[in-house]
Amino acid sequence: MEPPDDEVPNFEGQGLTTLFEGEWATVRRLRKGKLVVTSGPDQGKQLEMVKARVTGGRSIISDLVLQDKAVSGTHFEVAARDDGYRLRDLNSRNGVYVGDLRIREVFLRPGTLFRIGHTQIQFQPMDDIVEIELSKRDRFDAVIGGSPAMREIFASLEKVSPSDLTVLITGETGTGKEMVARGVHNMSSRKKKPFVVLDCGSIPRELIESTLFGHEKGSFTGAVGQHIGCFEQAQGGTIFLDEIGELDIGLQPKLLRVLEQREIKRVGGDRTVKVDVRVLAATNRDLREEVNKGTFREDLYFRLSVVNCELPPVRERKEDVPALANHFLRDVASRRGLTMSWSQDAMAAMVSHSWPGNVREMRNVVERAAALSDGPVITRADLVFGREMGPSPLAAHDLAQAGAAAAQRAAAAMSGVAPPMNGPASFDPALLKAGLGFKQAKQTVVDAFESAYLAALMERNDGNITRSAQEAGLTRYHLRELLKRHGLKGGDQE
Repeated sequence: MEPPDDEVPNFEGQGLTTLFEGEWATVRRLRKGKLVVTSGPDQGKQLEMVKARVTGGRSIISDLVLQDKAVSGTHFEVAARDDGYRLRDLNSRNGVYVGDLRIREVFLRPGTLFRIGHTQIQFQPMDDIVEIELSKRDRFDAVIGGSPAMREIFASLEKVSPSDLTVLITGETGTGKEMVARGVHNMSSRKKKPFVVLDCGSIPRELIESTLFGHEKGSFTGAVGQHIGCFEQAQGGTIFLDEIGELDIGLQPKLLRVLEQREIKRVGGDRTVKVDVRVLAATNRDLREEVNKGTFREDLYFRLSVVNCELPPVRERKEDVPALANHFLRDVASRRGLTMSWSQDAMAAMVSHSWPGNVREMRNVVERAAALSDGPVITRADLVFGREMGPSPLAAHDLAQAGAAAAQRAAAAMSGVAPPMNGPASFDPALLKAGLGFKQAKQTVVDAFESAYLAALMERNDGNITRSAQEAGLTRYHLRELLKRHGLKGGDQE
């Protein structure tokens, strides 16, 4: 569409513009660009940029598909940003050149020529404007985000969720990929049916096929009975394939056939079973690069990414930090029957932090701060980020021993059995030897108790997260997050 001349903003140096009413973004406008092949096997071929990011290469998963054999499968991308159009090399074999310079990333000017393999391409901005819809809401199911980037994603998910389209959710570790998948399921007509999660990276290679598709009794050593796989467990509902980039290349063709034919065959069986399942997948890997390396099938990527949802890291949506921090603090405080808030300097520190672990890291920081705080107001002194979060190795060893003993005594007291000889109320002097203050010593004991409790819980339930969560009075999601935090089997292996 072309808005009236008086509504077209000045796009000099810009590809993407966000318009606001006060502090609320109302719409994003993309100035269309064009990539024109000026020389090479595909001379004359053109691609109009009608979305904020396009890719080029020999693979069919690229937007600009080229025949040049010196070009990688997905060779480059051009992305529209508020400060211009960015050309980036996607770890290609032969590189991207502007003039005689090989570049990793560069901003494009109108008319810029760049070369990949034996092909030369010119970037040409256009006068047409594409309006990108933003959701009117600042959350999607349990996912929070009032920033334009997140509300653009929400608008797309609101349209996609009621359908049965396959969605590939990408993003760094901790950005909330599983929560988005749950939101898609909860917003669909399948919401009353099962939502089955399979972490492809946490299951041994020899068991993944049986886990996905099931097996018949006697089909292999240890198969003492029939097992119903994840696809059948999800019948009528949704299966979420987390860390799909970890799936063994030898099993990928079988998954592709399931996606195409909607039927499975159990290991050791000769009967096909029809499955009515929606498939959602997620990864923190760049699957385009995996396709280039030959570790992920091109046709499977194409089948999974019918809709592609890329979650931005928290550092690229700092305006969402206060809302996220307040949400996590309210959750922690309500579980304790308290009302808690942030001091101004604490919130400033939260906003300025880079959050390499994204939303997951933020949740952990908030929970730790709430536990360490002396009062209802979180101060800067209560916040522990990154490398600050653990004592020195020697202190950690002493504290781990003291914490494990404290956890043992607490568990014994709760179980009504005889505690160790020094009694549950005794204090281990190793906590003082570590040279730490009360708050850090207390938190270390709490961490040790959680780790010991969760390990015993999972062992008693044979590693079954659902049964373990029910026994502990936790949600399955919360239990998985605790397992991740303590590095215990059953959590994500991201």
